[in-house]
Amino acid sequence: MKSAVNLGVDHPKAAVVAIDLHRGHLDMAVATMPTAPDVAARVIAANKRLFDWCRGNGIPVIHQVTSYRDAEEIRVNPFWRAGAENPNSTRKNAMRHNIIGGPGCTVMPQLLDPRDFIVNTKKRYDCFLATDLDFLLRSHGINTLLITGVNTNSCVLATTTAANVRDYALIVVEDCVDSMDGPELHAAALACIRTAFGSVMNTDAVMALEGLAARKPNAA
Repeated sequence: MKSAVNLGVDHPKAAVVAIDLHRGHLDMAVATMPTAPDVAARVIAANKRLFDWCRGNGIPVIHQVTSYRDAEEIRVNPFWRAGAENPNSTRKNAMRHNIIGGPGCTVMPQLLDPRDFIVNTKKRYDCFLATDLDFLLRSHGINTLLITGVNTNSCVLATTTAANVRDYALIVVEDCVDSMDGPELHAAALACIRTAFGSVMNTDAVMALEGLAARKPNAA
């Protein structure tokens, strides 16, 4: 059954903005800043389900991939530098995280499709900063973003904030985001988002939204 939710736009045209669903977070064999293994498995499965539905309904998937030329591009951030010097920090490996040429800078293969877009110049939590994401969205007439990925309390929150101030309608897909920093910070970030920046709903609710799909689902 379709549901009507007021997203603040008369005619939604949606795209998925999938944040850092790469091996640097989700592949335990190579990840430099890994989520917990169960979190990775759950996030991958949930995103695959959403992406398959979106592709079948004319909603593009845009992958954001963090990548750095060298450690100096990371080290210039004072907080990241301090975190890398703290052995108890979840970001203690920041100085070697997703350096170009390493395996971490690769979207998890089960989540990638030839129809997808990739923006691989992301260097900070905000996916709009120093990337062409906004150009890509505007050039395709996108006004509504389905935001997924990791980490809820850093890149997802920062990107949601940046998208809100650029006047995009926003849905953070709750089962498709999570954090290496634990469930409390994941929940706190979602509370901030639903209070001030955008909607938070699960995949089932997204699939039931009236007018979101560009066309009816393909027949099985």
